[in-house]
Amino acid sequence: MRLAINIDHIATLRNARGGHDPDPVEAALICEKAGAVGIVCHLREDRRHIKDRDVQLLRKKVESKLDLEMAATPEIIRIAVDVKPDLVTLVPEKRQELTTEGGLDVVGQKEYLKGVIDTFHSHRIQVSLFVDPTEPQLDASKDIGTDMIEIHTGEYAEAVSPRDKRTQLKRIKSVAKYGKFLGLGVNAGHGLGYSNIKPVAAIKEIDEVSIGHAIIVRAMFVGLERAVKEMIKLVKEKR
Repeated sequence: MRLAINIDHIATLRNARGGHDPDPVEAALICEKAGAVGIVCHLREDRRHIKDRDVQLLRKKVESKLDLEMAATPEIIRIAVDVKPDLVTLVPEKRQELTTEGGLDVVGQKEYLKGVIDTFHSHRIQVSLFVDPTEPQLDASKDIGTDMIEIHTGEYAEAVSPRDKRTQLKRIKSVAKYGKFLGLGVNAGHGLGYSNIKPVAAIKEIDEVSIGHAIIVRAMFVGLERAVKEMIKLVKEKR
């Protein structure tokens, strides 16, 4: 399993005071040095953390893989086509939410999302769809030509009782297997951290996990490079 690091919260901290520090680009380079296979950033419509200039600089500096999370809106699509990240991950977006609250409704937006995917493919940019762990969403994702899906693991991460956690983990595992059966790349992310990553890391059908907040929080106490290496160890030891 591969680990990609979301650096949005480095930008959140910078924006709290203004200025340039801490620098998300510097953070991305530290994550790469520590062994991350990719850097994830979310250019939101309200620019609450990552800014346009961050994305441009990350494109110039990131040597592994740059994954741009984004809503499928005309403005952000234009920016993505200009920047040309290695991968775009299409996610739902609400202005009032603190973080992404669920997966895309691919079933209900097939025609529009197919056009967006075709646009990115014409510019040789791969596409991932952030979806809830249900087979109908994967069927729709396959139908419209996405390269991969990212399974929303938020319900698993937020489950309190052991029984609920087992139920959500079973859903993730089942959908990961189904995604592979359909020939899709299968990633996972949202709410994953040091205390809950091991069961997800044990699912062999998941190619990559994307983690941000938990690693940035850990980095406040032990440093970013060590925080990344600790997570990589947890991700890989189950394989």
